[in-house]
Amino acid sequence: MKVYGVTGWKNSGKTGLMERLVAEFTARGYRVSTIKHAHHTTDVDQPGRDSFRHREAGATEVMLASPNRWALMHELRDEGEPPLHELLARMSPVDLILIEGFKRDAHPKVECVRAETGRAPLAPDSTTIHAIATDTPLDIDKPQFDLNDTAAIADFIAAETGL
Repeated sequence: MKVYGVTGWKNSGKTGLMERLVAEFTARGYRVSTIKHAHHTTDVDQPGRDSFRHREAGATEVMLASPNRWALMHELRDEGEPPLHELLARMSPVDLILIEGFKRDAHPKVECVRAETGRAPLAPDSTTIHAIATDTPLDIDKPQFDLNDTAAIADFIAAETGL
């Protein structure tokens, strides 16, 4: 499986770009999956639901299945957050896995930079950021794309990964 990341500071346009890239690559006939890193506590379950009650009772994993989808929830309890390579190993085979976040991990990435965030780009200090998707030209010696030029960014990722 090919792996490519989208990273950047909060409100830099990562999620919008991820959404557009998934649509672009699937329109090109590729099977795509995603991994999203969250720095805050998240819960895809709802208090009072059976699956929530199973987890609260102490289950390590709870799989919720329906005619439309299934979800596997794994409680870390006192374990540390698993590294990206362990999460990738749990994914079903597809053509491309797009990763949002995980800015310090070793996979290749495109960084989203918006002037309005006021944050300095990560790219100058990173060897894993191979390109920048931005709303303003930057004085950085890496390929730069308009943040909204999804096709050009997808072409770059396809070339980098050999898709």
